[in-house]
Amino acid sequence: MCIGIPMQIVSIEPGHAICRGRGEQRRVRTLLVAEPSVGDWVLVFIDSVRERIDARRAAEIDATLDLLAAAQAGAEGSTAAAFALPSAASTQELLALCGQPPARLAHEPTESTS
Repeated sequence: MCIGIPMQIVSIEPGHAICRGRGEQRRVRTLLVAEPSVGDWVLVFIDSVRERIDARRAAEIDATLDLLAAAQAGAEGSTAAAFALPSAASTQELLALCGQPPARLAHEPTESTS
């Protein structure tokens, strides 16, 4: 499983940025994103910025990583994320999320062709 870490850029160097997130600071490569700026939120994987994200998405990912860390530590408590997970979506909602046309479900009546 690949897990990206949300981080915020605090300074820029040619081809790199210094980022902070989840209690650490890292020097990461920025070659995969166009013109990163100080203050941008980014998703970092293996010391490279993979994509620019907004602050809300960074908070969602942080919350999910916190839930995962708590589960790995055997902590009891709420496992509800503070945002909608794709696993809770209906088939129609998932199709819409992926830009697909609505599916006709097996229990829906078919139109008569006569």
